[in-house]
Amino acid sequence: MDATMETQPLLSRGMKAVLLSQFLSAFADNALFFAILAQLKVESYPEWSLPALQIVFVLTYIVLAPFVGQVADRFSKGRVMLFSNIIKLLGAISICIDMNPFLGYTLVGIGAAAYSPAKYGILGELTDGRRLVKANGMMEASTIAAILIGSIVGGFLSDISLVLALGLCALLYGVAVVANFYIPRLAAAREGKGWNPKKMLLDFMTVCASLWRNQVTRFSLVGTGLFWGAGITLRFLLVAWVPVVLGIDGYTTPTLMNAVVAIGIIVGAGMAARFITLKTVRRCMPAGILIGIMVIFFVTQQSIVFSYLILIVLGVFGGLFVVPLNALLQEHGKQAMGAGKAVAVQNLGENSAMLVMLGLYSVSILLGASVVSVGIGFGILLSLAIGGLWIWDLLRKN
Repeated sequence: MDATMETQPLLSRGMKAVLLSQFLSAFADNALFFAILAQLKVESYPEWSLPALQIVFVLTYIVLAPFVGQVADRFSKGRVMLFSNIIKLLGAISICIDMNPFLGYTLVGIGAAAYSPAKYGILGELTDGRRLVKANGMMEASTIAAILIGSIVGGFLSDISLVLALGLCALLYGVAVVANFYIPRLAAAREGKGWNPKKMLLDFMTVCASLWRNQVTRFSLVGTGLFWGAGITLRFLLVAWVPVVLGIDGYTTPTLMNAVVAIGIIVGAGMAARFITLKTVRRCMPAGILIGIMVIFFVTQQSIVFSYLILIVLGVFGGLFVVPLNALLQEHGKQAMGAGKAVAVQNLGENSAMLVMLGLYSVSILLGASVVSVGIGFGILLSLAIGGLWIWDLLRKN
């Protein structure tokens, strides 16, 4: 292990630059999402265009998954983050100058897809494995704080002025680009020869097979996929649940409820960084099961006060669950084939899970199921899936 890495503080100058860049970029991502939703409404786009916007973003991750991980490992990850934020900036500018919002958001999605393996992969290069869970905790806390503030600011400014909201997003991407210049230019993790798409695709498939054959990384991939698939479904569930159960129209209350979940995740991420290490990572599994149980408690509530309290607790369990699993995959991926490739496979799994869960949610609503029954069913399935993953892992381990 690098002695220099062991002696330098966890919050080194490079780590601070990574966290600042991530915060600004994620802030702009979420503010831009709500700004574009407002734009689609103002321009009288059909209702189906709203979830379609999210699908466009998710598809960029899936399509680019075979390539972005290799890009992150073949170049200095700080520079990959830099150019990814430049692509996001171009997407935001294109929307500001009245180009098609779907085209602009696709550019942002391309930048985000390229950015993700680099931002997580660089953590293992800036710190040692002993402190990797803590580094992930800080990354998740930074990300969730950005989601929290960005969503609220984006929705608020969009009600005042779309130009102001979109302009702020472009500005934040620009500042994130500047922050990337302060990330140290580390050596490429794995040098590669050539950029033949067919070979890259075959290499990615080999990495996928390797990670899925390994019990530890398979455990992490399934767990994080379930978490993010549940997260995106809960986002839409809140929008449908609030007017039906609480009788409150508009997007303010669902946005605040999303923010409350984010606060809980920040707390959970901090707890995970303090109490869970790579050696004790399976302590996170009960928290995952409790996520589904809390969803059931939530959708059966009719009190707004208790609803907020439940969502905070749900978020805490979410942070406790996902942070150790991320660290587990990064450490094993770094040792086996490069953290960038491992995170790219993770992104493919997570976004595929998002599409599947959103599809199941949409079909349930189209078939006439009530939002409460959908929420109860969703919570039960999530708890059973995570519980099954835990039991399966224990049986395989023994």
